[in-house]
Amino acid sequence: MKEVDSQLFRSTLGRFCTGVVVAAGCLDGEPVGFTAQSFVSLSLDPPLVGLCPAKISTSWPKIRDSGHFCINILSVDQQSICDVFARSGGDKFAGLAWQPGVTGSPMLSGILAYVDCELEAEHDAGDHTIAVGRVRDLAVIGDGGPLLFLQGMYGSFN
Repeated sequence: MKEVDSQLFRSTLGRFCTGVVVAAGCLDGEPVGFTAQSFVSLSLDPPLVGLCPAKISTSWPKIRDSGHFCINILSVDQQSICDVFARSGGDKFAGLAWQPGVTGSPMLSGILAYVDCELEAEHDAGDHTIAVGRVRDLAVIGDGGPLLFLQGMYGSFN
């Protein structure tokens, strides 16, 4: 079988447009989160979603240990929030308004929608983990378009 070149893999899959979310949790009263593109609906019955954090993530183990996470679907004008949560370390929630969802996980202000989940399962997936979340609450709370990512750039649908 032919070995797949990692640069070609990245370039090819970079042609697929994704939405941008912030996955957030709260462990021992401390909010934690990270930016992700790897978020997907898995099942309607029961309502399940998938999130794929990198194994090198320092935020995911804390979210995993909390047993819950909230997917914050970012609006097109929230690239600065995306950038904050894409960085490693620091207090990513400093100066940001948020409130706890039904699971206690952070819901950021100004987002388009949220999906609040209980961690159902985890599966090994190479250099990432596939986390399955059982949806406990969700809502559309904003107007406008989503923040999109394509070929290394952010944009909108309009």
